Amino acid sequence: MRASDLLHPRPEGLYCPPGDFYIDPVRPVERALITHGHSDHARPGHAKVLATRETLDIMAIRCGPDFAGATQAMALGDRIRLGDVTVSFHPAGHVLGSAQILVEHNGMRIVASGDYKRATDPTCAAFEVVPCDVFISEATFALPVFRHPDAADEIGKLLKSAQQFPERAHLVGAYALGKAQRVMRLLRDQGYDRPIYIHGAIARLSEYYESQGIKLGNLQPATVEDGDKRDFAGAIIVAPSSSFADRWARRFPDPLTSFASGWMRIRQRARQGGVELPLIISDHSDWDELTATIRDTGAGEVWVTHGREEALVRWCELNGISARPLHLVGYEDEGD
Repeated sequence: MRASDLLHPRPEGLYCPPGDFYIDPVRPVERALITHGHSDHARPGHAKVLATRETLDIMAIRCGPDFAGATQAMALGDRIRLGDVTVSFHPAGHVLGSAQILVEHNGMRIVASGDYKRATDPTCAAFEVVPCDVFISEATFALPVFRHPDAADEIGKLLKSAQQFPERAHLVGAYALGKAQRVMRLLRDQGYDRPIYIHGAIARLSEYYESQGIKLGNLQPATVEDGDKRDFAGAIIVAPSSSFADRWARRFPDPLTSFASGWMRIRQRARQGGVELPLIISDHSDWDELTATIRDTGAGEVWVTHGREEALVRWCELNGISARPLHLVGYEDEGD
């Protein structure tokens, strides 16, 4: 059996004919298997959705309780039969509930990784290497220039700045799902015990993380309507970066803008975004982690998707691994 007979791209997304399902489809389908809750992978409107319990909960928070006709939760490591194939979900280390999907049929094993990272993150289950014949890898940061520093060191820069400029509010831009909660947990792990102020857009997701046993400490709404903006002097405020252009951000005292993202490795991108304090914190693997993961899986073939596909394909070819780009469309960098 050819791997492409088991999984291949269609306009809707990766399709499995023997199981009659799609993985992270970008259009409504009859049966969707979802790797994680970011909106470029988890869209509403499918008739049936199979995902981890956390991903289903996150989709309900983000898309509303009627995001799918029917849902089924998969525990990590459990196996289920769909048509003629066996499917199981395994930790991806990207955000809470994120999973790689292993598809098995007639001795062929294909792993669709979704988005993943290998760095330590106390807000989600750690990445698990799943041996396979074909590994489908993301390539968000698949260039040798991208080598992520230790996230704790980056948070140390934020804490140092807050100490140096106690009169300024520090606005930290972070994606609402995963990155925001990771930043808050990193602050707590560094001993920061003051209230962390949060934008309303990340409140429900942060409450959900707390309900799953991920302690984020004292979180307070970042609103100034009922008080003096000087009350936020020296405060750390976590918010979606899109809110920085709103009047909301200008309510704080002399705000110092920061952004937690793997893209902050590119200084020009930070300058163009008006970021004074770039924090290189990514929820995706960097170049070394991507290449190490490919080796670890033992895959003889690699399919590369949504990112810097050509560089990773070339690396595979130079290392004797068959590889090709999938050229899937509709996937962005929401969880970078």
